[in-house]
Amino acid sequence: MEENNYTQLPMIMEDQYMALIQEDDLMDWDKPESPLSAADFLEYRPAVFATGHPYDALKIAYQHNLSVVPVVDNANRYIGAITRDELLKFLAQSSGVETPGAIMVLETEPKNYSLYEIARICENEDIMVLSVRLYTNPQTGMLEITIKTNRTVLQGIAASFERQNYRIKNIYGEVDNNEDMLDRYHLLMTFINM
Repeated sequence: MEENNYTQLPMIMEDQYMALIQEDDLMDWDKPESPLSAADFLEYRPAVFATGHPYDALKIAYQHNLSVVPVVDNANRYIGAITRDELLKFLAQSSGVETPGAIMVLETEPKNYSLYEIARICENEDIMVLSVRLYTNPQTGMLEITIKTNRTVLQGIAASFERQNYRIKNIYGEVDNNEDMLDRYHLLMTFINM
């Protein structure tokens, strides 16, 4: 466990997944000379099915703070394990971070969210959406929408989103020649709304 930097390891008996052994449980075990199958801490069995989506493994890893997520089939046979590093690699590959482009973070009330509308606005500006992530801010109740695009400069699309009642929280990417265009736009919109 220490050598591979894992805090858990699956316990397998005759191809069957028995439990997920925690490093702390092993260290605190008062009968280390006994067979591991006799331990009293073998009730912990988080796992995902081999037919599931990687998001299932991500959810289990996050909820239980796991470094390893066991993978089983419908008969509880151990298929393998997914490590935290493999999950991070999956997230990076599926979110388009390797593809050149900028990121825009929008904010709106959850009832106003429309992925169709966001995609339509981007397509009208000849911008391709590579990935979208949603997050509900627990303090404000507002929905934050993170959009990864194929364009490196996004300041021009800000007005389109503002007209559709999306607030531009941040734009990450290259800044065009007019660095403060977004700030000027916000000032203009504030002035018009007075």
